[in-house]
Amino acid sequence: MENIKRFCATIVLIYFFAGLQSQATEDIALPLDPAVLSGVLDNGMTYYVRSNSEPKERASFYMIQNVGAILEEDHQNGLAHYLEHMAFNGTKHFPGKGILNTLEKHGVAFGYNINAYTSQDQTVYNLSDVPTNVPGLIDTCLLVLNDWSNYLLLTGEEIEAERGVISEEWRTRRNADFRMYRASLPYVYNHSKYASRDVIGDLEVIQNFEHDALREFYQKWYRTDLQAIAVVGDFNAEEVEQKVIELFSKIPAVENPEERYSVLIPDNEEMIFGLVTDEEATQSEITIYMREYNPDQATDDINDLREDYIINLFNRMVSLRISELLQKGEPPFVRGSIARTSLKRNYDLTYFSVTAKTNEEALALSTILEEAERIKRHGFAPGELERAKLYSLNRMENRVKEKDKISNDRYAYKYQSHYLQGNTYMDIETEFQLMQQLFPTITTDDIEKRIPAWFELKNMVMVISGPESEDVKHLSEAEARAILEASTEKEVEPYEDVEVATSLINEPLAAGKITSEKKIDELDAIEWTLSNGAKVVYRFADYEKDNIGIRAYSKGGSSLYADELIPSLDMLATLVPFYGVADYDRVSLQKMLTGKTVSLNVELGSLSEGMRGSASPKDFETLMQLVYLNFTDPRFDDEAHQAIIGRYIAFIQNMNKNPQKIISDTLSMVMTNYHPRTRTMDEEYIEEVDLDIIEKVYKERFKDASDFTFFIVGNIQKDELQPFVEQYLASLPGNMGSENWVDHNMDEPEGKLLKEVKLDLQVPKSTVILAFMNETEYTPENMVYMDILQGILDLRFIESIREEEGGTYGVMANTSLAHYPDSKGSLLIMFDTDPQKASYLKELIYKELDQIAERGPLQKDLEKTALNMVKDRQENREHNAYWMNALQTYYIHGYNSDAATNFENIVKEATVEDIREFMKEFYVGANIIDMVFSPQEETESE
Repeated sequence: MENIKRFCATIVLIYFFAGLQSQATEDIALPLDPAVLSGVLDNGMTYYVRSNSEPKERASFYMIQNVGAILEEDHQNGLAHYLEHMAFNGTKHFPGKGILNTLEKHGVAFGYNINAYTSQDQTVYNLSDVPTNVPGLIDTCLLVLNDWSNYLLLTGEEIEAERGVISEEWRTRRNADFRMYRASLPYVYNHSKYASRDVIGDLEVIQNFEHDALREFYQKWYRTDLQAIAVVGDFNAEEVEQKVIELFSKIPAVENPEERYSVLIPDNEEMIFGLVTDEEATQSEITIYMREYNPDQATDDINDLREDYIINLFNRMVSLRISELLQKGEPPFVRGSIARTSLKRNYDLTYFSVTAKTNEEALALSTILEEAERIKRHGFAPGELERAKLYSLNRMENRVKEKDKISNDRYAYKYQSHYLQGNTYMDIETEFQLMQQLFPTITTDDIEKRIPAWFELKNMVMVISGPESEDVKHLSEAEARAILEASTEKEVEPYEDVEVATSLINEPLAAGKITSEKKIDELDAIEWTLSNGAKVVYRFADYEKDNIGIRAYSKGGSSLYADELIPSLDMLATLVPFYGVADYDRVSLQKMLTGKTVSLNVELGSLSEGMRGSASPKDFETLMQLVYLNFTDPRFDDEAHQAIIGRYIAFIQNMNKNPQKIISDTLSMVMTNYHPRTRTMDEEYIEEVDLDIIEKVYKERFKDASDFTFFIVGNIQKDELQPFVEQYLASLPGNMGSENWVDHNMDEPEGKLLKEVKLDLQVPKSTVILAFMNETEYTPENMVYMDILQGILDLRFIESIREEEGGTYGVMANTSLAHYPDSKGSLLIMFDTDPQKASYLKELIYKELDQIAERGPLQKDLEKTALNMVKDRQENREHNAYWMNALQTYYIHGYNSDAATNFENIVKEATVEDIREFMKEFYVGANIIDMVFSPQEETESE
């Protein structure tokens, strides 16, 4: 059967490409991926089924509802999202928490593998990475989708129980960015219904709606003609298709269904101007929207696809231009973009967006408008277009080579796009062939002739958002209009596209040698010692066919330098990429690397330094050249340095009122007992960042390769790798020296520290943070127990704090076990809540921890956590990154993390008593930081 399908697909493609060549100007329908089994049932439901083995023995199940917040009546504002929550709170075949309880027994975790989202136009549910080797589990998941379609219970008890969770989600989301977004909607959507539907909804409605209002929304809109299911995984697709048809055909269609309407946004001849401010805002943003009605947004024929390519190429070229502008001199703004995209259903959009420096909105706006005028009047240089094409072709080629690693969820997203927007889903090889045929037909003229329509002033909206402060002055509408008008009259020179070199290294290098080789049988790897003293640890791995990763590691890091250098040390790894390398500044380097899949970043941690990079096998030599040059010929560009520092200063100028930054800074200080090496990022900090110090430290850290270990994992054979290693790594300077890190004793305060911090907040919210630290031996067993503890706490807090109490949208629990400079375990717990509930919920957290330390976890929680950990481990082993981490763990921490005795056996054999003993040893006597950030006084909710 499969051979017949492949033969038919091949015949279709032969005729398709023949038609493409002879009818390039006609609307030729794009071919659908023949591997997908799809159809529409008699009741109107659409389905998509596809076999796929990434990950192996896993499947993903999606329920796609063409229903979102835009369909709500005013008295239902927020109920589309509320209904999404209710889908996990009782269905016909899974009452109560039945869905979660059933799937978590198979390692399918809520919030990770079980999730959903609601937007203005759609609601999508997913069960991801479900094991397919468990008898009957595929049928169970299909039954869950079946219940989500038509059989939610929506009991009054469960509806009431969820009010608290939704209210706390509303509270958590109400930061400055969300409030300004919400306030901007009437301008952006010109007072249409989109302007009054922010998905999370009206708190008054959430807390007081009648139960029947939710049921009415469900009965009216959750129906088969507005639903699609997508099932993708490691199974027999034809068998699953039959299951789908048999089960879902039984769902009755709604008689005389109401039209699933679309919302229109009124046109505006004159520009709409809006100013939105907030006391907690940190940045001044100016965005210009140019909206265009387009009732046919679907990409389903060859001309649509070509138009998509033109837009993508345009966006890429503009992005690079603005990036280049920000590299030179004193940048006129912090961030900027010009792009063509979609706004909502039936609406396309061109937008200009710029983040201005404080009180420099006029400069930022005039500069981004000048760049737009440069594009409008002079277009693009041929070299810009060719580089954009190379970039896109290279990315697509990489995806084709990695087609075996396309995940179930990525496929499901394609089918979601097909169902909701009408976009064709193609086989990736066919898509690549189309790109190769269409790109040569796209010229700079194709792009330039579209720009006048894209930059059409009709339906223009300008929104300025930023801090509400006496120290910040925003543009008035009159000032903004004057700048806009002046931009069309200003003289603008064409962009000058400078040619760049084609090779990073043009002179032959004196190669070194591999002096010895040792096998690491337990990891199927080898270790080479090089003539300069460096070591290379290599493992072949072709899980990702188009990837080779490299990491360099050496002890020392910033710990070897004085406290007063901390700002320069902390920022070194962030800033160095902006300088370029050797004779090439960042812009030249980006142009030179266009069309290549290669990346490399330097790292300077507190205890080590190194590099981290990856490349396609065809570009691996380029990666090795970058490693060589970053060691031997780093670049320190003062102009680029001043440019990025200027942007950082502008970025942090108004951060002192941002509650999230205050919380983060306070936590950092308290957890290190106000150590002098702990610095918070403010203007003084940025002004202390010194290029000379960065250059000095960098050259000292990377002058000697002899104490570096290079880890290389990927799709390259040993014989192919060896000459690259000798040419570019063995030739690095080496003095046969070694260093170690210095322990600066950045420890937490001893005992229990209670601290309450009062904040000026627009929405009353308390943030509770509990941190526990204790000496814990670094062993494989303790590493696993720490992970088990985190999984158990996730389950407990969801059940007790979120579901039973309705006290928070979610509790974050994170465990870790550090090896250096001290073996120390950590547990960090954080959640937002109503200030009136903070103390009570905090005590419940302690109660949960006490119970685990005294009696151990619940057996069911341990089993669920263990199954999820083993399942994740099986999935991770099928990726190159897993083996890179295994090699590093082996060398840096001294044990084989891949061995079953160091993971699977520990997880499977762990008992309630084991976890109780571990928790008791860690928890009792731990140093504790107990912090609550609360509002200064009660404020209005909205």
